[in-house]
Amino acid sequence: MDFTEKTLLKDYKYKGRIINMRVDEILLPDGKNATREVVEHNGGVCVVPLTNENEIIMVRQYRYPYSEVLLEIPAGKRDGDEEPLICGKRELLEETGATAKEYKFLGELYPTPGYCGEIIYMYAAKGLEFGDKNPDEDEFLETERIPLSTLVDMILSGEIKDSKTQTAVLKVNELIKRGEF
Repeated sequence: MDFTEKTLLKDYKYKGRIINMRVDEILLPDGKNATREVVEHNGGVCVVPLTNENEIIMVRQYRYPYSEVLLEIPAGKRDGDEEPLICGKRELLEETGATAKEYKFLGELYPTPGYCGEIIYMYAAKGLEFGDKNPDEDEFLETERIPLSTLVDMILSGEIKDSKTQTAVLKVNELIKRGEF
């Protein structure tokens, strides 16, 4: 069966700095009309920075939509059509002061495919060297090192709620167990 839905009309309701929102008229596979609400987002990149001591450099920051401080891996949005790896390197340096000798692509994450077209590109990094952090002027964060095994336990217990952090860290943990990173 062909599950493809055909776009008949895109009606933008909001165009902003980070997201655009639209309501589309579509044609369903059975020939009926329907609507889809869509959030457009340019996408982002996250990086799991692994130290020689098997610790992950984490970022603690306030997340306004949830009204709470979250513990996450370094991440940020892509600037225009910026290459994901370039974005990941920039965000790692800005948020942690680190550069890495080796990067491994971990895949793409669709965080909310029911209504948002955002893609998060995931990387792991090792061979870290540290310098000065340079966060964006509206970014207030702290970094901390957490042993990988402790972080996996925090994910499994529900303490780490961020999807990109859960996915990327668990992938890195599995790749290390397999001897692939």
